[in-house]
Amino acid sequence: MPATPPPADHDRGTGHDRTAGLPALPVTWRASRTRAVLLPVAVLLVVMFAAMAAALPSNWHAYDRGALVVTGLLFAAALVMLSRPRVTADPAGVTVVNFVRSRRLAWAEIVRVNLRQGDPWAVLDLADGTTLATVGIQPAAGREQAVAAARALRDLVDAHGAAAPGR
Repeated sequence: MPATPPPADHDRGTGHDRTAGLPALPVTWRASRTRAVLLPVAVLLVVMFAAMAAALPSNWHAYDRGALVVTGLLFAAALVMLSRPRVTADPAGVTVVNFVRSRRLAWAEIVRVNLRQGDPWAVLDLADGTTLATVGIQPAAGREQAVAAARALRDLVDAHGAAAPGR
């Protein structure tokens, strides 16, 4: 019977599977407690401002009522923006979505994942010498959850970025 080739992620040098114990890809980390609070509050704000606009006395103009509704929508949009942060890892790399901007990184671009005591969120050290905050992994939403997410991302970076030149 012919021998079967080792799996693609098998580390021939150490004799063990580099992906053993890693989360299945794609995987997404986000501050779910923060989202669970912010999104319902955003909906509540829109409803409250619309109700206030409808309850205004009849001598108020339509543009005053509209301004109230628009104000509620703006507050809600700010809360939705604050609930956006996430980190998604897939076989091709990592996508970091922060409050306003998103950035796609190949595995080889990430040198290290840091989450030190007192840090507001995990930080990626990049191959070009810069850093990138990953607001989707934050201890404020649960220290143990953030540490586990940072470790899992670190392990994925170690496993997928190991084939990169200079590692």
